[in-house]
Amino acid sequence: MSSALERRFDLVWQELGGPDLDREHRFDPDRRWRFDRAWIARKVAIELDGATWSGGRHTRGAGYRNDCEKDNAAAALGWRVFHLTADMVSIGYVGAMLEAIR
Repeated sequence: MSSALERRFDLVWQELGGPDLDREHRFDPDRRWRFDRAWIARKVAIELDGATWSGGRHTRGAGYRNDCEKDNAAAALGWRVFHLTADMVSIGYVGAMLEAIR
């Protein structure tokens, strides 16, 4: 089941005509890490970080550290990871990001 943030991102992405993305893509065979969305052909990952303004997991010590470990492992495997907070999920911001990675 997807979150409200993921559903909103999917609608924006679709409206922009973005390519099909894999959901919950497992990028490392040795770990259970998954990307929220992945454009596998381009090795582009999109992480949707909710609750960033209300003390969510991504902003607390252990959660932030774990995100860093995951991002570093992804970079070592050749992935580009984009993090989007809820306020970034808009036609303008996501559209500019999509143009930059096409």
